[in-house]
Amino acid sequence: MSHDRIETTHAGSLPRTPELIAANDARAFGPDGFTLERSPEFDDLLTAAVVDLVRRQRELGITIVGDGEYGKAMTSAVDYGAWWSYSFQRVGGLSLTGSDIFSQQPVRSGPGDVRLTSFPDRRDWQRFHDAYTDPTSGIGTGSGATPFPSTTGPLEYVGHAAIASDIANLRAGLAEADASSAFITALSPGSGARIANDHYATDEEHIWAWADALREEYLAITDAGLIVQIDDPSIAENWDQINPEPGIDDYRAFTRIRVEALNHALRGIPPEQVRFHLCWGSWHGPHTTDIEFRHIVDLMLEIDAGSYSFEAANVRHEHEWRIWRDVELPAGKTIAPGVVSHATNVVEHPELVADRIEAFASVVGPDRVIASTDCGLGGRIHPQIAVAKLASLGEGARIASHRLFG
Repeated sequence: MSHDRIETTHAGSLPRTPELIAANDARAFGPDGFTLERSPEFDDLLTAAVVDLVRRQRELGITIVGDGEYGKAMTSAVDYGAWWSYSFQRVGGLSLTGSDIFSQQPVRSGPGDVRLTSFPDRRDWQRFHDAYTDPTSGIGTGSGATPFPSTTGPLEYVGHAAIASDIANLRAGLAEADASSAFITALSPGSGARIANDHYATDEEHIWAWADALREEYLAITDAGLIVQIDDPSIAENWDQINPEPGIDDYRAFTRIRVEALNHALRGIPPEQVRFHLCWGSWHGPHTTDIEFRHIVDLMLEIDAGSYSFEAANVRHEHEWRIWRDVELPAGKTIAPGVVSHATNVVEHPELVADRIEAFASVVGPDRVIASTDCGLGGRIHPQIAVAKLASLGEGARIASHRLFG
């Protein structure tokens, strides 16, 4: 918590440099078909890019910085999958089977039997089929840096060298920029378990196995004195990937298993070193079938985190700041609402950013608000626009700080 200014941050992914994208694109897949090989030359380029990125964030007014997810492979300028697919390179027990995502999950067969169906089976995609299939519509559904594997054996964390590199690169950037507060993103068990399961007896067993594996990454980040941001759009996004539409109570029961597994993975980690990120999916679509925040906000607050990041500048969800009039934020917790959007090329005016910050401050208190972005900006908008949005975020926070703290 800050008692004299509005802190600023972002949701994780930031635009990669052309050199880093080209270097990622030139990397070969290993024998398993989805793990990307590394070289000393690539590692040197990555370190220099992260150090420069931290410096630029500080210059733009970002006070809680990240590594931009640069250590998570992104092989094109538009790649929505890096935040997720990176985990396939850090978890053993996976292999390519030719299965599509969710293809091994049974469809929902009755009330209370909620299962994910298939990735292109989103109800929003069905409702706006013509728009989603029209290449001129401007709807981006992204690409993936790696193919999607299936779970074919016992899951275990094998990404120790990769996370050590992420930590070392970010700490090098902090030293150069004379900064101290920083975070690294990591996948949630519920999001990891969305791939096809060909090994575990039940979906729940699969989720808990992901929790045990990913806990090692969480511990590596927090043991290094950094904040771990748990990326979990699945809490909200799963709703649109279940056909037919489930009842709210059934969906909440389906989701609570994922919350409990995440808390199991976070056990013993100080909450002040945990930030949870919730979103409704970062693709640029209509999102008319998103679940309302009011139906899941209490589940989000059950997660053992010190701060909660969520979309609030997105025009489908901006009005939902009002739910905090009725929802009590637990003592000692903060929120990091998005006050600039990843889903529009229009750069928010700093005064609008300040207004959005002040709206949240009016209901939870200014010392409990961190100004953020809705979702990662990397791969969602042009790098030049992303820089302008971060600058507007920093300036809007300064305006709001003056008004709220004097």
